[in-house]
Amino acid sequence: MSVRIDETASGVYVIAVTPFTETGALDEASIDRVTDFYLEKGVSGLTILGMMGESHKLSSEESRATMRRYLKRVDGRVPVVVGVSAPGTDPLVAFAREAMDEGAAGVMVAPVPTVRTEEQIHGYFAGVLDRLGDIPVVVQDYPLTTGVNISVATLLRLFEAYPSIVMLKHEDCPGHAKLGRIRNAPGRRLSILVGNGGLYLPQEMRRGADGAMTGFAYPEMLVEVCALFAKGEAERAEDLFDLYLPLLRHEAQPGIGIALRKETLRRRGAIGSAHVRHPGPKLGPDDHAELGQLIARLERRLSAGRTMRAAAG
Repeated sequence: MSVRIDETASGVYVIAVTPFTETGALDEASIDRVTDFYLEKGVSGLTILGMMGESHKLSSEESRATMRRYLKRVDGRVPVVVGVSAPGTDPLVAFAREAMDEGAAGVMVAPVPTVRTEEQIHGYFAGVLDRLGDIPVVVQDYPLTTGVNISVATLLRLFEAYPSIVMLKHEDCPGHAKLGRIRNAPGRRLSILVGNGGLYLPQEMRRGADGAMTGFAYPEMLVEVCALFAKGEAERAEDLFDLYLPLLRHEAQPGIGIALRKETLRRRGAIGSAHVRHPGPKLGPDDHAELGQLIARLERRLSAGRTMRAAAG
C-alpha cells in the first residue's frame, strides 16, 4: 500500500504535464522521462491530471493510462496526488477509488462550476466527501478557472467536519489575506500548498504556506525556495526567486502558458514534444524567439552566480 498524504505535507508537489506526440497521441515514453526529470529536481511529490495537465482533453481511458504510467514510474518514491474532478459525482468517486487502488497518495477535487451560494458549495463537497470516506483529499480553490468563490468560513467549516481533507491547494488571487486568515484560524492545521504558477510563492510562504503545487518548467527553483524558507533563510529564497521571475512571469500567461511550459520542458529534454491538444495554443516564431531569449538570459545569470560563488570560496 502506498503512503497517504496527510496534514504534514510540504515542499513542492509539481503539477505534471501530460505529454503527447506531435500527432496528439498520449506519449507514455515521455511520461517516464518527465517523471525522472521531476524526481531528479528534488520534488516532494507529483500531482497528475490537474487543469494544467490538460486532464479535460483526455478520454477516460487515457486518464487511466496516464495515471497508471505515472504511478508505475514513480514506484512509490514520492507521493502522487491524482486530480479526479469531474462534472458528475459517480465517475469522480469511481476514479478516486481506482487511483487509490493503483497506489495514489490522495486525490484532488475542485468544485463544479454550477455551485454558487455558500450552502451549495458546502453541499457539493459534503456529498463528494461523504462518499470518498477516508481517502485523503486536496481541496482546490481556484476561482479564476472554476468560477466558484469559496469563502474562508465555508472552507473552515469543511475542514472541521471532514478530517479526510488534509490539504488546501490555494490559488485564489488576490489571496494572500485569505491564506493568512486560514492559517491563523483556530482548529486543526492543514497543509497549504500554493499554485498560480508560483508567481507569488515568497509572499505566500511568508503568510504560512507549506510549499507549492504548481508546474514551473524549472521545478528546482521552487524546491530550493521552499527549502530555504523552511530553514529560515527567507531573504536568500527571495533572491533566488528573483533570478527566475522574468521566465516564471512569462510562463504564467493565461492561455498560452501551457504551451510555453511544454516547450521549455522539451528544450530541457524532459518530454519529446511540446504538443498541446486542441483547443489549445500554438507558439509562433516570435513566441519561440522570446522564450529562447528568456531562457538564455536566465542561464547567463545562473552561470554568473555560480562563477561568483566559486570565486568567493
